Amino acid sequence: MGVLYLVSLLLGITCMLLLDHRFRLFFWRDAKAAAIVTAVGVLFLLAWDLAGIGLGIFLRGEGAIATGLLIAPELPIEEPVFLLFLVLCTMVLYTGARRLLGSSTATRTAKQRERENA
Repeated sequence: MGVLYLVSLLLGITCMLLLDHRFRLFFWRDAKAAAIVTAVGVLFLLAWDLAGIGLGIFLRGEGAIATGLLIAPELPIEEPVFLLFLVLCTMVLYTGARRLLGSSTATRTAKQRERENA
């Protein structure tokens, strides 16, 4: 039971990547840019967490579903995995919404070309 949260996070990451693969939204659209955005996002949020821990704002709560493994004081192993899930989820939702709303530059230029050729 102590790994339920970590397994759930990994399952969520897998689902986000499957959605990404199916619709070519983030990593499967531009892997290099996606890797940079993901790394910067996770590192920023991890720095934010460490600052909060250092100031005594963020404290680790005890939970039966967590592993209890710490990578730093008050920083459980699940936290960077959660931050990875958060960044992936945000970017897949953002790129998906952008595609659905038709606000991408590629869509606009394709529509403009169609009008010009007609």
